[in-house]
Amino acid sequence: MAYLRSFLPLIVVSLLIGTVDVRWALLVGFALAVVLAGAQRRGGRGWDALVIEVSAALYFAGCAVAAFATPDSALIEHYASAGSSLWFALVAWGSLGVGRPFTLGIARTQVPRELWGNPVFHKVNVVISAVWAASFTVSGIGTAWLRHAQPHDSVGRTVLTVLCVALPILFTVRYPDIARARAMARSN
Repeated sequence: MAYLRSFLPLIVVSLLIGTVDVRWALLVGFALAVVLAGAQRRGGRGWDALVIEVSAALYFAGCAVAAFATPDSALIEHYASAGSSLWFALVAWGSLGVGRPFTLGIARTQVPRELWGNPVFHKVNVVISAVWAASFTVSGIGTAWLRHAQPHDSVGRTVLTVLCVALPILFTVRYPDIARARAMARSN
């Protein structure tokens, strides 16, 4: 469940916004992302395996600064959570655009080095990163729309955010085995 840990700042901020002052929710998200990234770096993880944590830290830091600079900003208060999903979507789509799916660094911590150059390994990470990018996009647009259409329905936004993290986690766990089996069937 390393993926779930990586998204903890996003989930926590989603839960806190509407419950506590948005500035403090964003600071908690930032601090949590920094603590997670720091702990994993001390554990030997490379920066390429910390794309989510670093992206979260940058996003929540920027939003927290903006929220403290303009404490009456309804835009930040109402849309920071949706914005975080859209930020992650931008990171994920951007990683695909430059040919370095953001999941590669994470996947390399879980498979032997001799598989890193395998085209199936790269293709699996392209597919997984695309699923994450799509899920982030749906989460961001969906939570922004819910915020606009049902401003007091924080439960709906939280459920959408959690689903848009949980479903790609399940896909990420299962898809490599499916792709490997397909590749083996094609080679036989």
